Amino acid sequence: MTSKELMYVEDALGHEQYFQTQCRETANQIQDGELRNFAQQLEQQHKNIFQNIYSLL
Repeated sequence: MTSKELMYVEDALGHEQYFQTQCRETANQIQDGELRNFAQQLEQQHKNIFQNIYSLL
């Protein structure tokens, strides 16, 4: 893997971590249980994507 490709992967990992954090913080602020559950599901999806990308390294 070239250094440029590695930079793209690191960038993608950083984005997924950011999305996880945003979904978690949003879920903690939502009063409606159904919407909170949806935000938590999104957080889990971004966590899974992060893990899938990381496992490729």
